[in-house]
Amino acid sequence: MRSDNKISLLIIEDEDFDVKRIKNTIKLFSGSIDIRKVVSSGADALNALSDSPEDYDLVIMDYQIAGPIRGEELIKKIKEINSVIQIIVVTKLTVNISDFNFAKGLMEAGAYWYCTKYPVDIEEYIYQPTDFLMSIFNAYEKKKLETVTLNSKQRLRKNIEEILEKKKIISVSEPMRILKEEIEKFSQTDLSILISGASGTGKELVANYIHYKSKRKYENLVAINCGSIPGELIESELFGYEKGSFTGASSSKAGLFEVADGGTIFLDEIAELPMAAQVKLLRVIQEGEIEKIGRTKKLRVNVRIIAATNKNLIAEIESGKFREDLFFRLNVIPLHILPLRERRDDIEILIRHFVEFYSLDMGRPVPEIESGSMKKFLEYDWPGNVRELKNVVQRILLRTNDRISSKDVELALMNYSIGIKKTNVFNFDALPAIAPLKDVEKKLKTDYINYVMERSNSQTEAAFKLGVAPPNLVRLLKELGFK
Repeated sequence: MRSDNKISLLIIEDEDFDVKRIKNTIKLFSGSIDIRKVVSSGADALNALSDSPEDYDLVIMDYQIAGPIRGEELIKKIKEINSVIQIIVVTKLTVNISDFNFAKGLMEAGAYWYCTKYPVDIEEYIYQPTDFLMSIFNAYEKKKLETVTLNSKQRLRKNIEEILEKKKIISVSEPMRILKEEIEKFSQTDLSILISGASGTGKELVANYIHYKSKRKYENLVAINCGSIPGELIESELFGYEKGSFTGASSSKAGLFEVADGGTIFLDEIAELPMAAQVKLLRVIQEGEIEKIGRTKKLRVNVRIIAATNKNLIAEIESGKFREDLFFRLNVIPLHILPLRERRDDIEILIRHFVEFYSLDMGRPVPEIESGSMKKFLEYDWPGNVRELKNVVQRILLRTNDRISSKDVELALMNYSIGIKKTNVFNFDALPAIAPLKDVEKKLKTDYINYVMERSNSQTEAAFKLGVAPPNLVRLLKELGFK
C-alpha cells in the first residue's frame, strides 16, 4: 500500500545499470520519494498501472525501452489509464533531443519533461541530479494541481447531470421531439438563439438545457428578466459601472455580461429592453466588447446570448419598439415552443411528473389519479401553459391525500381561473347584492393584482407590469389584506 506522504514512482527501464543509477540519484531523497515498482517493458508498466492506477504519481520511462509498446505510444496509453499521472522520459544521446519535432511529439503525447542519459563511464549519476530531481518535485506539484482540477470537473459534471435531470424537458409530443432534436444540435454552437413562446411554456427551462448541454457548461449561466428592471437601471445591470461614475456609485460593479464572460447570458422578455440598451446590446454582439458606465476603455467579453420573448418581435419592429438589426443578430437560431393546448399529448405526462415530483418533495406518498380527474385535466385549455399546470398540481396536492378526484381538479382549476375563463370580466356575483363603490374597487384591485402576480416571476416584476413602484405595491398589498 502506498505511502501518502511520499512521491510514488514507477520506473520503466530494461537496463539494470540504468536502474541502479536512478536509485543512486534519488537515494538522498528516499524519505520523500518512493520507487514503488520497476518494470522492464511497456506491457508490464501498463499492467501495473491498470491494476492500481492511483498508486503512482510519476512514471520515469526509457524512451528506447524494449518491446512493441514504446515511445509516444506508451505515453498515450499511460495517460489513458490515469490522466493526471506525470511522465518523465529519459533517452540516450543517440536520439537528437534538440530536434523540435522530437520534443513536440513527446509533449503532445503527454510527457511532462525529458532528459538524456550520461555516458556509461559515469557511474554515480545517470542524469544531471539537480535538474532531474527538480523535475520530479515539479511534476508532482503539477500532478496534485491536475488532480484537484480533475476532481472539481468531476464534481461539476455530477452537478450538471443532476441539473439536467432536475430540469429535463418532459414531453412525448411530436413538436417537442423536434424541438429537443434542434436543441441537441445547436447547443454545441456559440450562435445566438432566440426562443419564442407564450408565457409559461418553458422558455427558461429550454435556455438552461441549452447551456448545460453546451461546451460552456462549466462556466456561468446568468439570467435576467428584461421586464423586471426599470429602464434607467437596465444598462448598469447589464454592463456595470465604475466607482464615482454617478451619484451613489460608491464602488465599482461588474455587469451581468462581465459575470457571464466565458459562459451564457439569458435575456428573458427581450422585447421589454429599452431602445438605448438595445443599441448597446447590438454593439456587444457585433464587437464582443462592453462599455461600463464611467469607463472609457472597452472591456472584451466572450458570451453566448440566448434571448426569449412572448411577443411577436416582427410586430414590435413595425411599431418602432424593437430594432430590426438587433432582431436579426439574436434570431440566428430561432426556437419556438408551442402552447400546451397545441401539444396536448404532453399534458398527461406532465401531470404525472409533477404529481410525483411535488409529492416526494412534500415527503408524502404519490396519490392515485382517478381516470375522471385525468379527463378533466386533458379537457382544460391551460392558458397559463406548463406554469399554470404546475401551480394547479401543487394546489391539488395541498388539499388531497391518497387520491386525486375529478372534484379536486375542478376546484383547483376554478380557483386558478378567476378572471381567465370569464375573459377577465369582473365577477359581481362575488359581492353582496348592494355594495359600496369602495368595496367594488377593492375587490377589483384584489382580483387583478392576483391575476398579474400569478403571471409574474416576482413581486418586483408584477409591480412594473402594474405600473407602480415596488414599495408602493408592498403597501397596496397590505392595505388589501394580502398575506
